[in-house]
Amino acid sequence: MSDQADKTSDCCMRRTRHAAGTDPAKRDQILDGAYRVFFDKGFDATSMNDVCKTAGVSKGTIYVYFADKTDLFEALVGRERDRLFTGLDALLESDRPLRDKLIAYGTALATALCSERVISAQRIVIGTIEKLPDMVRRFYDAGAQKSHNRLRQLLEQEIAAGRLQLEDTELASYQIIELSTAGLWRQRIFNKRPTPPSPEEIDRVVRSGVDMFLAASAPSEA
Repeated sequence: MSDQADKTSDCCMRRTRHAAGTDPAKRDQILDGAYRVFFDKGFDATSMNDVCKTAGVSKGTIYVYFADKTDLFEALVGRERDRLFTGLDALLESDRPLRDKLIAYGTALATALCSERVISAQRIVIGTIEKLPDMVRRFYDAGAQKSHNRLRQLLEQEIAAGRLQLEDTELASYQIIELSTAGLWRQRIFNKRPTPPSPEEIDRVVRSGVDMFLAASAPSEA
């Protein structure tokens, strides 16, 4: 091999080599294994050895990425939270009419919240409330609360434009979320519904909820 070829090879290796604990593919590999173990065993019964075995990594590798089981679990919760709420804000920021925005938002939210993966993750998180209360609050604040705040901003913009009449936008934003998941999410989380609702059922619930909300909050005629 020529000197130039050697230099090219070395350069490529440097570009693909990651510093310890920074390889995103390896991190996801560990988190994927952790998800399966935490789902099967719960937080308390899960050990780092279990995660190493399921993820196919050594204990030395896992501790390069995560300080302990709590750190690993919080990273997993953060990833699942981000996957759930990614893209929701964009639905509220489109140029479509308000009804279309709310239907798109409610449909995406209900579909995600009722999915098998999200339901499983929520059950795991709920099971750690007493042991990791601060982590659970951070999970809510960085996900559900952030999305709720963006929805509230949209309602305030619509009020300012004269298209809605509301006294309490904070309450109203919660009502939209509840109406969009009425009869769906709670039944899923408590296993009353063992499987996710169909797209047709979600569409029916969301459209009914949005129309009910808009009818109740339409500006009064002069």
